[in-house]
Amino acid sequence: MSQPTFWILIALAGQRRHGYEILQETAAASEGAVSLKATTLYAALERLERDGLIQPDGEEIVNGRARRYFRITGRGEAGLADEVAMLEQQARVGRARLGREPLTSLRTGFAV
Repeated sequence: MSQPTFWILIALAGQRRHGYEILQETAAASEGAVSLKATTLYAALERLERDGLIQPDGEEIVNGRARRYFRITGRGEAGLADEVAMLEQQARVGRARLGREPLTSLRTGFAV
């Protein structure tokens, strides 16, 4: 999963958001590591929708401008959970290799 995809799904986890909110949330949650442009965001949203990870969740007009809302799907939540688990495992291995914690077996959870 790409970094922008990860942070877009993080932004949508727990609540629906419109495009500008997603831009703000991805930048805030990633502490500035991901700063998407609107064109990049909407291309990613179209791909995520096509892949079944998000879905449209309404539209409204605010100050004469349309706001399209999106929400994460069950499939998107499962993919995000898998990605988080993989990142946590990578971090555990990295810390262990740096001598900061014992390396544990992936299957048993016991120190090896």
